[in-house]
Amino acid sequence: MIRQARTAFLALALVTSMVAAGAAETEIRALIQAIAESGCQFDRNGSQYSAQEAAKHLERKYAQGKRYGYSAEQFIEHLASGSSWSGKPYWMICGMKTTQTGDWLTETLGAMRAF
Repeated sequence: MIRQARTAFLALALVTSMVAAGAAETEIRALIQAIAESGCQFDRNGSQYSAQEAAKHLERKYAQGKRYGYSAEQFIEHLASGSSWSGKPYWMICGMKTTQTGDWLTETLGAMRAF
C-alpha cells in the first residue's frame, strides 16, 4: 500500500512538473512573439536591430540555453535581458521611449498573465 502511494505521488509530481514546463515554454514563446510583433527597435551591444531580428536572436539564445530559462522569469533574467558576451543590457526602443528589455518583458509578462 505504501509503495503504491509513493508510486502515485511520484507520477503526480512528474505530471505536475511536465505541465509547469509546458506552461513556461508557452509563456516564453509568447514573450518572444510579443517582441517580434512590437514594432520596436532592439539595441544589442550598441547596434540596432528590427523586432523580428531581436525575436530570432532571443529564440536562438533560448534554444541554446533552455537550462537557464526554466520559467518565464528565469528566461527574462538569464537570457533575454542582456548580452552574455559583453554584459551590456538589451534595450527596446519603441518610438520615443527606451526601456531595458528585461523591464519591457516583465511588464509584458504581467499583462499576459492578467489577461
